[in-house]
Amino acid sequence: MRVPLDECLPRKLKRDLAGHDTRTVPEMGWASKENGDLLGLAAGHFDVFLTVDRNLSYQQDMGRFNIAVVVLVARGNRLADLRPLIPQVLEVLAVIRAGQVLRVGF
Repeated sequence: MRVPLDECLPRKLKRDLAGHDTRTVPEMGWASKENGDLLGLAAGHFDVFLTVDRNLSYQQDMGRFNIAVVVLVARGNRLADLRPLIPQVLEVLAVIRAGQVLRVGF
């Protein structure tokens, strides 16, 4: 899967997603984009958008975007808080489809 990490996620999280083409939003030159613009850009290049923004799916009409979203639900967005979710994230990446929004975590 091709997966962009939202800019609020630590870039070191890329290492934990081995086997996937993972980039960060800043690497793509998309830092500070509004969520709708960001999803539109990501949909043209990626399969699944990874974020901790729990409100994203409520603020956007996800049917407009040809991309899936995985929302990481953790105590915070530090690497130590997110790493325990990686096994479940990898399972979800194997089955998620465009248009779906799945939450992983608490």
